[in-house]
Amino acid sequence: MKILITKDYEEMSRKGALLISQTIKDNPCAVLGLATGSTAIGTYAELVKMYKNGEISFKNVKTVNLDEYIGLGEESTQSYVTFMRENLFNLVDADLKNTHLPNGTSDNAEEECKRYSSLLCGLPRDIQLLGLGSNGHIGFNEPLTSFNSKTHVVELAESTVKDNSRLFANAEDVPRRAITMGISEIMAAKRILMLVSGANKAKAVYNTVKGQISENCPASILQRHDDAVLVLDEAAASLL
Repeated sequence: MKILITKDYEEMSRKGALLISQTIKDNPCAVLGLATGSTAIGTYAELVKMYKNGEISFKNVKTVNLDEYIGLGEESTQSYVTFMRENLFNLVDADLKNTHLPNGTSDNAEEECKRYSSLLCGLPRDIQLLGLGSNGHIGFNEPLTSFNSKTHVVELAESTVKDNSRLFANAEDVPRRAITMGISEIMAAKRILMLVSGANKAKAVYNTVKGQISENCPASILQRHDDAVLVLDEAAASLL
């Protein structure tokens, strides 16, 4: 692992955006694995600035997202497809036909998992953006998820529901199930970029970087990746 410690969320966001933008500059047809959640918002804002300044183009870029809530789709303001469009896709020259997320409103979630897993096989990612859950989850792969897992349906842990409730009017509104890219599919990316901010994530960062590689902390598998970069603010890195 390569560990980069930044002063604060803003510096972490800029560094994350620089690493993603360099991927696009190196390969204008790059496949980006993307993430949602508040941690990624600053990085997407920086990428939008770079696009508007003429530094990068998303015209030929393809994207695949980690996950989506079951029951939420384009019509929902809280869905991840809406999040991505509002924070990135609609603000740059991305072709929406080249952007992919699991379909949270599919009539058959298990079949949707198979479809998305097959899609990922045909879109090898040049870089995969990750956040980190307070319980060590990546994507929506909660503790005890198999390292060999592929795209699957997950019941969200209460800690995950609590973490995500800040994006909803009430904690009761947070869906309890989601479709998530599996850990083996995350690990298939050529490079993994994890962004982590805040003291509440410090223990999870420690377990990811220095803990035993264990399914109790899904992110600990990143210790086995050939090119994993962790960009942490000082608060998140406080226990290292």
